[in-house]
Amino acid sequence: MKPVALTIASSDSSNGAGVSLDLRVFEKFGVYGTMAIATCTAQNSFGVQRIYKIAPRIIEAQIDAIVKDFQVKACKVGMLYSPEIVNTVAKRIKRRNIPNIILDIPIISKNGVAITKESAYKSIVKNLIPQAFLITPNIPEAEKLSGIEIKNREDMENACKMIRDLGAKNVLLKGGHSEKPFDLFYDGECFYEFEGEKYFGKNTHGTGCFLSAGICAGVASGKSLGDSISEAKRFINEIIPQSQRLGKGDMDFIICPPKP
Repeated sequence: MKPVALTIASSDSSNGAGVSLDLRVFEKFGVYGTMAIATCTAQNSFGVQRIYKIAPRIIEAQIDAIVKDFQVKACKVGMLYSPEIVNTVAKRIKRRNIPNIILDIPIISKNGVAITKESAYKSIVKNLIPQAFLITPNIPEAEKLSGIEIKNREDMENACKMIRDLGAKNVLLKGGHSEKPFDLFYDGECFYEFEGEKYFGKNTHGTGCFLSAGICAGVASGKSLGDSISEAKRFINEIIPQSQRLGKGDMDFIICPPKP
């Protein structure tokens, strides 16, 4: 039987990130994807134009409809805009005992728009991070979560420890902002590096969503977290060079991930 994964995140009208990309990634990784849209955004190749909140009762109804019918093996949580939305999702995850939460909540979009309110961020720290099987911040997000400036490997390790102290079981600190990018995984005991590549001339939209969705799919399939990260990283390194500039803005879009 095909494993089932759930994504709780935002819509993206340009189909470059959010639930639509998550579902594409789930399918490519051999997992059946289900979704609950928590925020509706108007986006294009110039970035986020508008953000619209979804009523908490609608979010609850979507999540309930899935977990009452499907055996969800893992769940990715993406963009959640307001504290009301964060609290709704956190309570539903706990009430429905949804397993293997992969937390990948962006704070600021690539065009500089704040896509998570400060009050929502505080609720994420208090109510969602303690439920996370894995959290996947990039360096700016890790700096905000840990309160320290990250300049080197030692700083990354310290940030991982501080983020894990917030309650997450595992931390994957994405180092794509570094000159020599690598991701640092911390399981509470050991650190592991996952190498990346620096692609000049590429501003690919949705890479964070792809990575976290790929990890979620691997975990839903019964793979170890380390293997899931390794496989997702391998494919993200393959698809970035294939991304294309489709709109009039400066963002490149993931066309179609190759089959594993």
